[in-house]
Amino acid sequence: MDPRIREHARILADAVDLAAGDNLVIKSEPVAEDLVVALYEVAGDRGAHPIHITTNRSGRAIRAYLRAAGQSDMEFETPPHEGDLVEAADCHVVIRAHDNVTEMVDVDDEVNADYESAHAPILNERLTDRWTLTQHPTPADAQLAELSTEAYQNFVYDAINKDWDAQREFQEHMVELLDPAEEVRIVSGDTTDVTMSVAGNHAINDTNKHNLPGGEVFTAPVPDSVEGEVLFDKPVYRRGKEVTGARLVFEDGEVIDYSAEKNESFLGSILDTDPGARRLGELGIGMNRDIDRFTYNMLFDEKMGDTVHMAVGRAYEANVGEGNEQNQSAQHVDMIVDMSEDSRIEVDGEV
Repeated sequence: MDPRIREHARILADAVDLAAGDNLVIKSEPVAEDLVVALYEVAGDRGAHPIHITTNRSGRAIRAYLRAAGQSDMEFETPPHEGDLVEAADCHVVIRAHDNVTEMVDVDDEVNADYESAHAPILNERLTDRWTLTQHPTPADAQLAELSTEAYQNFVYDAINKDWDAQREFQEHMVELLDPAEEVRIVSGDTTDVTMSVAGNHAINDTNKHNLPGGEVFTAPVPDSVEGEVLFDKPVYRRGKEVTGARLVFEDGEVIDYSAEKNESFLGSILDTDPGARRLGELGIGMNRDIDRFTYNMLFDEKMGDTVHMAVGRAYEANVGEGNEQNQSAQHVDMIVDMSEDSRIEVDGEV
């Protein structure tokens, strides 16, 4: 086994503070077996109790299920047995890895949205535990990134297996700017000018905890405060579909108009999932300089230097200050603005 996989597993175990007696749930596709094996080794070393299940977000099995459910007009409910598993767990590791990155492309958008809405309580329960999300490099993901398998492996492990103490220190100055801030304005060229209140909310220094790789500082906008227009000039790649040129117009915090150069109807299906999907749940600033290229993988792309991302949908509870509203939604979809040229971030009027 590649020794970088065992190092990856150790960092994941540290991210969820895996300890003796912990019930650990690992979710992945079969193609990530080596990382699952390495995690089981770490769990054995630490006296934890792992269980591995197949993710319900990608892959052949969930595609077959959702297509059949759509044909039978099934009404989705929150599955109690899956809820019981999440409630019994102490910590969770979710691994993204694909045999086929477009496996879900022919699943109906409304069926997907209904399924995700039914599973939102389970996701919310998981977020109250210790959890982390990561990527295992596969040939399919390498192909999507337009890299060789070896080059993609190097890219992934360079971004993950790094000195996280140094990265945390590098990002802390951004936390010191955002955490006490009242208002943030994002301007990029002639296409993006949006303001939002972050008053009373918390900026988080994301390194090697909930996302691996980490490498961003993020906060939550006050839901009804967002005003202006944003052109997300990096593609959104979700469930095997690419949305390019996504443009959102906000008024009183809500998306009142939208368009896209490609897959506009798919963007609309995301926004129409529930009322919270038309509001912003996150503002993030990418700061991981080992992520130096766009790879159609938001887990990495949102961490790129010289980028800002905004997520429509659910806000993370940890970002929301006491007395402030937490935006709720079954969706949390990140979209990226390139800030490398003719762009600025203003915090309380200061660039």
